[in-house]
Amino acid sequence: MTDPARRTPHSTYRFQVSSDFTLHDVARTLPYVRDLGVDWVYLSPILAAEPGSTHGYDVVAFDHIDEARGGAEGLAAVSAEARRLGLGVLVDIVPNHVGVATPAENPWWWDLLQHGQQSERAVAFDVDWEAGGGKLRIPVVGDGDEGSIRIVGDEVHYHDQRFPMAPGTSTLEEQHYELVNWRTADDQLNYRRFFAVNTLAGVRVEDPDVFAETHAEIRRWFDEGLVDGLRVDHPDGLRDPQGYLDDLAALTGGAYVLVEKILEPGEQLPRDWATAGTTGYDALAFIDRVLTDPAGEAPLTALEDRLRETHVDWHRMVHDNKRAVADGILQSEVRRIAREVLAVTDEAPEAEVRDAVAELLACFPVYRSYLPEGRDHLDQAFAAARAERPGLAATYDVLEPVLGDPETAPALRFQQTSGMVMAKGVEDCSFYRWSRLTSLNEVGGDPSVFAVDVDDFHAAMAERQRDWPDAMTTLSTHDTKRGEDVRAKITVLAEEPGHWERALEELLRLVPVPDPAFGSLLWQAVLGAWTPDHLPDLPDRLHGYAEKAMREAGDRTTWTAPDEDYESAVHAAVDAIFESAEVRQVLVDLSTRLEEPAQANALAAKLLALTIPGVPDVYQGSELWETSLVDPDNRRPVDFEHRAAVLAGTAEDDAAAKLHVTCSALTLRRERPELFTDYAPVTATGPAAGHVVAYDRGGAITVVTRLPVGLAAAGGWADTVLDLPEGRWHDVLTGLDTDGRLADLLAVHPVALLVRKD
Repeated sequence: MTDPARRTPHSTYRFQVSSDFTLHDVARTLPYVRDLGVDWVYLSPILAAEPGSTHGYDVVAFDHIDEARGGAEGLAAVSAEARRLGLGVLVDIVPNHVGVATPAENPWWWDLLQHGQQSERAVAFDVDWEAGGGKLRIPVVGDGDEGSIRIVGDEVHYHDQRFPMAPGTSTLEEQHYELVNWRTADDQLNYRRFFAVNTLAGVRVEDPDVFAETHAEIRRWFDEGLVDGLRVDHPDGLRDPQGYLDDLAALTGGAYVLVEKILEPGEQLPRDWATAGTTGYDALAFIDRVLTDPAGEAPLTALEDRLRETHVDWHRMVHDNKRAVADGILQSEVRRIAREVLAVTDEAPEAEVRDAVAELLACFPVYRSYLPEGRDHLDQAFAAARAERPGLAATYDVLEPVLGDPETAPALRFQQTSGMVMAKGVEDCSFYRWSRLTSLNEVGGDPSVFAVDVDDFHAAMAERQRDWPDAMTTLSTHDTKRGEDVRAKITVLAEEPGHWERALEELLRLVPVPDPAFGSLLWQAVLGAWTPDHLPDLPDRLHGYAEKAMREAGDRTTWTAPDEDYESAVHAAVDAIFESAEVRQVLVDLSTRLEEPAQANALAAKLLALTIPGVPDVYQGSELWETSLVDPDNRRPVDFEHRAAVLAGTAEDDAAAKLHVTCSALTLRRERPELFTDYAPVTATGPAAGHVVAYDRGGAITVVTRLPVGLAAAGGWADTVLDLPEGRWHDVLTGLDTDGRLADLLAVHPVALLVRKD
């Protein structure tokens, strides 16, 4: 049984629950999770979601668990088995929005459409009724397809979509909503949504009654002892994240809670939030960069500039893409802020207010501020916007006191909107337009920060131990753009820029693509996901990645206006991987050269993630090689039977070393938590001292190799020695004693985990 007094996990294991892998399947897999050394099971959203949803973030009902995912009986089964095995249970929740793609599946949304402002659910949704002339605008109609809207009985039908008729009405004009052209979502939408997803409508959990009703089922989980902790999705979309977390703490009795918060470099999570910390993207960014060779920055930057025929200024690209988002797919949100500003003051023309608000959003340095304490970020945005658009100075003078007052509606809405613009402009656009070293183009990271040195890494980890010792650490999630081992392989290119440039030139010669820089991004993804026996599903996976990547980039083709010629050329490059012996040979040669250092990077990253300060999470299946690309590729089924067999020694796998490292570290953290309560760097002396990262967590010492290509070129470790603390030490991975001599200690694995011998 778990100790009810212990409210913090030592580690977690993330499952993606779906109709194909239900809560009952999770329950059956828990013995393996326990054997792996895991402490808590971590579930993706389980409340009722849109039919067929593979991720669960499109919740349609808050009062019950999704039946397709196993229902209440499934969670009871998971909880019972977890308790039997001594595991805790963590569940991902989605307070910011609900799925409205299928109105009949969402009773709250259906009632809103049926009764409009008089609906008992109207308070739950963030709708600007006045802007819509008293109606909610639903952007679903295709170009010139208004004739397909028809009344059928007591419903309005548009193809296979169904909407309710208002009681006692018989015409479309009498409804509380209006079905409008899909293009009007950019600038005429009058309800808050999740980013630019029209089918995810924002929920006003800041209202006490709405909070209570949307969390009734979650309350039951804690009242009945089924769940021990929560992961909160997208807190930046909430009106008042701090207030929400306080309410959640009261509901759960102060349970372990994490927030999916993206921190920009140097940004700190508010210390007064009722949370143990973030879900770990900040830790991921440091891990990847301490393993990246800074010497690769100059040649890879030169390559990127040559491919694009211009110097790439990352920060200018980010600004311009964010501005395009504010003027484009999120203009509806900008217009709503402007309307709220003009309700407070009439000292500036509406067009100038919209222009100035859009510029401030483009200049905002982080995802969002939390007034009044976060005023410095708003000040930075105003300073940058004034420099960018000095002609709007008078309008900024009007806006500054309004947007800086946390009591005003426009200030609150601006805070909810800046993160939307950041996410769409950076993660979902700029990350696909800069291909210098794509292992750095990851959620929570700034690709312009190429590497961090070992001293800076140690300083960051010591700060983490001091301030957020129970925050999550991670390498892969359902949101990462590339799986951890894809990034580990791409990272080697920083040590091999010349070989990469020659290989890329040959690939672009063999299979020209219209945009060579995008070709670089594509071939890095191919290289990272490539396996010698390239799995049967790899062609479909790479075609899916190519389509998403080029449409998210949005500079040559888009989701809403695909360029068929451009896309065909890119897909032809993917086909050539499997049809051209010459292309395949280039990939095989380069992949073979990178394979050993890539595995060293992968094991180093894994052991760092499992042993730095925080609670390590293992994303489903990533205890073996994780070569997934962006979602939905990273939600593919996982063969848990195979993993259990490899762990038991009854099956073989070329990633068995990674499984061994994972199991050893997780087990030590669970069984000897007292060894992980501090953080102190461990130095090395000798010619290869710069190739090791080592630290003492309070009795457990992590040792990992960094920059393995350079290490091999220099002749290996030679007489480099760790300066170990007093005592006799041995490596739990090999069982061998060590005196700190790295040539011996890392002869079997490129990593080690040391504890004192009794």
